[in-house]
Amino acid sequence: MAIDRRVSKSKHALKQALIILMNKKTFKNITISEIVELADLNRGPFYKHYQDKEDLLNDLIQDVLSDLTESYRAPYKNQPTFYFDHLTASAIKIFDHVAKYSNFYTIVINDDALPGFLNKIGELLKELAIKDLMKDFTDLNIDPKLMASYQSYAILGLIIEWVKGGFIYTPSYMATQLLNILTIEKPHKIK
Repeated sequence: MAIDRRVSKSKHALKQALIILMNKKTFKNITISEIVELADLNRGPFYKHYQDKEDLLNDLIQDVLSDLTESYRAPYKNQPTFYFDHLTASAIKIFDHVAKYSNFYTIVINDDALPGFLNKIGELLKELAIKDLMKDFTDLNIDPKLMASYQSYAILGLIIEWVKGGFIYTPSYMATQLLNILTIEKPHKIK
């Protein structure tokens, strides 16, 4: 079923207004009147789609998490077998996702506007790694769940560092850095 363009535009405007307002004040202090005014809508479209501002926030969060899932899976989505050594930086889309939602990530990471959300992202990445990438993991010396956790929270750490640094690098640069980190063959000597 196709979504009406007006519905999509209204929902997008409401979500963007919420992000802008969350950048200025706490979620608790944001009113529906402020959201609809900034979105240049009246209250009717808001209540047609959402029961309250929490419902709007949950829809925004669901958008972010769905897009994050697609971005994480992009390098291996249409491949019957994923060969890690064939991975290219251009196939890594997770940093494009973060850039797309840069205002949201900035609020969440710098202001801790949604306590526990970063952990939710880490757990989602871990679940995806376990479900998609660790199913055929055969190294008997490494627990697949611990490996998935290590990889997922390492990626989240790169995202946090990038956001806290003010997005001074491009998504392409970040993807290249992740690929370089993943393909380091030998530990470096510490002097």
